[in-house]
Amino acid sequence: MDIFPFLNRIPCLRRWSPWLDLTKFVLVIAAIFWVLVRGTEKMGYNWQWYRVPQYILSFDNGTMVAGPLLKGLLITLQITGMSLVLALIFGLVTAVFRLSHSPLARGLARVYLELIRNTPLLVQILFMYFVLSPVLGISRFSSAVLALSLFEGAYASEIFRAGILSIHKGQWEAAHGLGLSIYHAYRYIILPQALRRILPSLTGQAISLIKDSALVSTIAIYDLTMQGRAIIAETYLTFELWFTIAGIYLLITLTLSILVNRIEGITRIEA
Repeated sequence: MDIFPFLNRIPCLRRWSPWLDLTKFVLVIAAIFWVLVRGTEKMGYNWQWYRVPQYILSFDNGTMVAGPLLKGLLITLQITGMSLVLALIFGLVTAVFRLSHSPLARGLARVYLELIRNTPLLVQILFMYFVLSPVLGISRFSSAVLALSLFEGAYASEIFRAGILSIHKGQWEAAHGLGLSIYHAYRYIILPQALRRILPSLTGQAISLIKDSALVSTIAIYDLTMQGRAIIAETYLTFELWFTIAGIYLLITLTLSILVNRIEGITRIEA
């Protein structure tokens, strides 16, 4: 149900749906924030927003210094970027395996999907770090990246598979008629068309990855969430810091959504 139907009648917002969604989201956040402020005031909570900026950026002798939250954000972006690349690779390979004529490839893909999608991500991260990490000899950071990429790759594989299956079989027949191998058919004909169709879904998966990356704080990786917890333990600025962290995550995901919408619009025009 749309709780702000009147916004759909504003022409400038209706022409570009991301801004409409952003406006609705901001209004919802503002309402929630107002309720929380009123509630905390009744609890006697003393808001101290003026102390928050120093944990993002500070100045030392005129030099700008990154605060712990900004340092944690950089770790989050590193983990997210590397995990996203690996997740897309795992997803594409798994989708191709599921569409393969080989029973072994289909079996491996099925085992991977059922194992990953039917267990919690938190359990997978802990298992990767405490069980497989000592065996494989990989670091805490690598364990987090591998766990996230395997988890998100399982869901991305279904997106890739749906995109490939949406391509008309005549495209395959044309590729075979030209004498192209399976690899070249995928590379030059099938995947370029499928990617345009699945780009919005892959964007949603990337946004989920950004949010899921907060779980790596459970294995003491000082990402954005872990840095926030450490600061809260020292300063007791609970609400201020959690709101700030949520705002940073929101800024990242909205930027990604708007960027992909622009790219999607450009590719649609070129098509």
